[in-house]
Amino acid sequence: MNPAAIEALRTYYGYDRFRPGQEKLIEAILNAQDVLGIMPTGAGKSICYQIPALLLDGVTLVVSPLISLMKDQVDALNSAGIEATYINSSLSLKETNERMRDVAAGHYKLLYIAPERLESEQFRAMIRRLEVPLIAVDEAHCVSQWGHDFRPSYMTIVRLLQDIEPRPVMAAFTATATDVVKDDIVERLRLREPERVTTGYARSNLALIVVRNADKRDFVARFIKEHADQAGIIYASTRREVENVYTFVRGLGVSVGKYHAGLSEEERAHTQEAFQKDDLQLIVATNAFGMGIDKSNVRFVIHNNMPKNLEAYYQEAGRAGRDGDPGECVLLFSPQDVVTQKFFIEQSEATEDRKRNDYRLLNDMVQYAHTGECLQLTIVRYFGEENGEPCGACFNCTDTRETIDVTVDAKMIFACISEMKQRFGVTMTAKVLRGANDAKIKQFDFDRLRSYGRLKHMAEKPLVQLIHALVADGYLRMSDTAYPVVQLMEPVLEVMRGEARVYRKVEPEAPPVSRSGSRYGSSRGSGSAAPVANEELFAALRQLRKRIADGEGLPPFVIFHDATLREMCEAMPRTERELRTVKGVGAAKYEKYGQAFLELIRTYS
Repeated sequence: MNPAAIEALRTYYGYDRFRPGQEKLIEAILNAQDVLGIMPTGAGKSICYQIPALLLDGVTLVVSPLISLMKDQVDALNSAGIEATYINSSLSLKETNERMRDVAAGHYKLLYIAPERLESEQFRAMIRRLEVPLIAVDEAHCVSQWGHDFRPSYMTIVRLLQDIEPRPVMAAFTATATDVVKDDIVERLRLREPERVTTGYARSNLALIVVRNADKRDFVARFIKEHADQAGIIYASTRREVENVYTFVRGLGVSVGKYHAGLSEEERAHTQEAFQKDDLQLIVATNAFGMGIDKSNVRFVIHNNMPKNLEAYYQEAGRAGRDGDPGECVLLFSPQDVVTQKFFIEQSEATEDRKRNDYRLLNDMVQYAHTGECLQLTIVRYFGEENGEPCGACFNCTDTRETIDVTVDAKMIFACISEMKQRFGVTMTAKVLRGANDAKIKQFDFDRLRSYGRLKHMAEKPLVQLIHALVADGYLRMSDTAYPVVQLMEPVLEVMRGEARVYRKVEPEAPPVSRSGSRYGSSRGSGSAAPVANEELFAALRQLRKRIADGEGLPPFVIFHDATLREMCEAMPRTERELRTVKGVGAAKYEKYGQAFLELIRTYS
């Protein structure tokens, strides 16, 4: 590895070695090769372009989608002693012109911009006069129409290549991308034979949980009580639902904020800043909140409603545990969520091809909500990773419910679908099997089928759940249409011939939420915070960090992450040399904050 890169990592970031994938990407960039990095949230994507920016002549441009994210990253860089700034719509014209002059004068190594800035001819004229060795595109999935968060403004990025001579290295990064989206990123950003690095999608510190058909308000209330004083995000699918959940949670006496596009820009900025600074424990938000959010100590993410696809879900859920400590990601699923997402698809102005793709992705999301397999493994396979082991931490891996043989019921379902010529959906299939007195059933003469009424002993909800479970387990598939029909898959043959059995877990009556002894808690990924050697000192260090952060107008994690404070509690450093060996304590941070933390630690020695 480039010795200068290692030295920069040690000096500015306080670490002695790179994480998986970082070395390869940094080496490629320093060798003037384009790169595409697919790295999960918390894997350290930003270091992959920040360190080359320090070592290359000129100023590196970083294209980032959110104003709040730019500010967080620039604050963190400046705190570490790295000269960086941003230009976005939050600045006045005078501030913008001043920063552009400073950039032109060579005062900065990194300049963060929103893609919309590239539409400014004044800005592009300035760029033509600069030495720009590297353009880093964060949240690069936004450039792909087949991803989950397409932003037309990202298409303006390639215009930079026409303005800069010689052509800079292009580096694209995102946390999640299917193979289709990866290829789309390469094509749309015109990456030249990029070094592709995918470090793996599994997040071993996260416990993934799916709760079906629960009383959502009751679950949220119990969960928050069991996770008192922990930072969390609750996602809802609509502004109205955000308002409802926010009102409910605030009624529990919890410090909570709300965030959606219906609020003023000033309100949203104030709420996000309060959350970043640990002044708010919880945020209730639509998916407008959080892309690239840098807050490291989010301990849980609850999806009150199912997102539109697995990419969106994993991006949002991955905001828990960015610091590597345990986190919980809960999906509260109900059939109404599917109806809501279908409405969004139908109301969109997307092409028919795009809508068909969106329905396919929605079906994948529904299957995830019903699978009996390891939830982590289900996700990594969705993104194309075939090799993997069960995580041992998710709801399904730690599930102790009784497994029952449902082969007889499954055969009835398969036979009914066959008799209906594989042309109808889950609801109609369930009605026929239950022997419903329905006009449409009589219209198609389905009341004359051999399958009619064969599962009348089952209530509609568990029967529908079983059909969805059979889809998730690969016995059935759903068509990629607005009104998906159920179709038989090859594994059905073995079951119908008596060569294979079908098993299913008993549905729980009320899912537990307690961290201790819960079905989804484990040493690898429970919702409890990581153990601390000295709880009293840890609390005191956090208070000191908060005072310093408030004084500087920064989020506390910009000063030091919780993991760094925890290591201080273990190592109990008494000198500069000892404190500098703690991960996360770089030279600039020691100069700014080192003595204050050493003095506090000494009082506990």
